[in-house]
Amino acid sequence: MSNCLKPKLESELREAPVLALAHVGDAVFELMVRTWLYTSGTTTAKKLHNNAVEIVSAKAQAVAAESLLPHFDEDEHLIFKRGRNTHVNSVPRGSSVSEYHAATGLETLFGYLYLSGKTDRLEALFMIIMEDK
Repeated sequence: MSNCLKPKLESELREAPVLALAHVGDAVFELMVRTWLYTSGTTTAKKLHNNAVEIVSAKAQAVAAESLLPHFDEDEHLIFKRGRNTHVNSVPRGSSVSEYHAATGLETLFGYLYLSGKTDRLEALFMIIMEDK
């Protein structure tokens, strides 16, 4: 396994910049969405793109975060809150500040779980999000 894919120590990740974790989590979430769409039978590039854009929007991620809150353990909740409460410089059109903060919290948690090697937990949370889709 290459160095970039080795799980990081939790102590190291707890000190990592929140927006760095969210940056990784954003990519992880989008890749999981794209994979889920393809394996669920969405085959045309246009449908894959349109469906992915809808699911990875800040508004949709905020709804997903809300649905996951009861499923978080104590550490996951703290990491989510750390991401949600971080200062961001801009908010994309089409989402409110609170939606964007919730989306950043979700991305932070996904980045943390991925980088710490907790992929089983990452997948379990992702499937909770996708069960209604």
